[in-house]
Amino acid sequence: MTRILVIGAAGNTGRPIAQGLTAEGFTVRTATRDTRPPVAAAEHVRFDWADPSTHEAALEGVDRMYVLAPALVEDPSALMTSVLKRALDGGVRRVVLLSASAVPEEGPGLGQVHHFLRMHAPEWAVLQPSWFMQNFISPSHHHAGSIQRDGALVTATGQGRVGFVDAADIAAVGVRALADAVSHDTAHVITGPQALSYDDLAAILSRVSGRPIRHVHATPEEAQRHLQASGMPEIYARFLTLLDTSIRDGAENRVTDTVLRVTSRPPRDFESFARAHMNVWR
Repeated sequence: MTRILVIGAAGNTGRPIAQGLTAEGFTVRTATRDTRPPVAAAEHVRFDWADPSTHEAALEGVDRMYVLAPALVEDPSALMTSVLKRALDGGVRRVVLLSASAVPEEGPGLGQVHHFLRMHAPEWAVLQPSWFMQNFISPSHHHAGSIQRDGALVTATGQGRVGFVDAADIAAVGVRALADAVSHDTAHVITGPQALSYDDLAAILSRVSGRPIRHVHATPEEAQRHLQASGMPEIYARFLTLLDTSIRDGAENRVTDTVLRVTSRPPRDFESFARAHMNVWR
């Protein structure tokens, strides 16, 4: 029986991936920094990228694995590739990595992990989603907090557009990349069905929630100060502001057919997502 390790199984993509694989009859081992299992009917181990004592139990007997970066690590590539090399040497054949549409292969950080897998993993796939729709409902995300506090989205994106995608659709692609008999051996750029500006988002959120929500067009300096004022470390605030300016310049203005092509169902649009979560903004 194929055993699949799901690292980060308590998260927006890891949990539904673990659930989807379990439903398809795979032996699933979830791995998080918590000792409590996030998914019923799965094996569970504690796992921390930075704690080698947790690695052996996680990797033992694993055939395939889903991986995502440790949180708030500026460059996780050395840490991740060290563990992945151990996994491949130990018999893991297929690795599916969660990266991002903004991170090219051989770029810094996860781009290096992407390249490592393409060069060394017998079977692999890299998920490169656009920005998550969940950013607007997660209590810990700055956009969700800003909407709740101020009825505002503050960005330096200008009129730039983004193919916002539901994490459930990302997970559905991930399930297929892990479960399919034939390895995908490719990078999947994953978007929703529309490329929307933050002005568009504010209009949809206002319409759905019944309260005025505006998009504040900030300069990069103003956007960074706003993020730091919310408690975000300077280095991360500066990085997110750079991503804002790349959106402004058109880097995320695209829509792909990945979800439909891989899962045989269309991706969710932002308005239907917003209606399902409207109470968050009221």
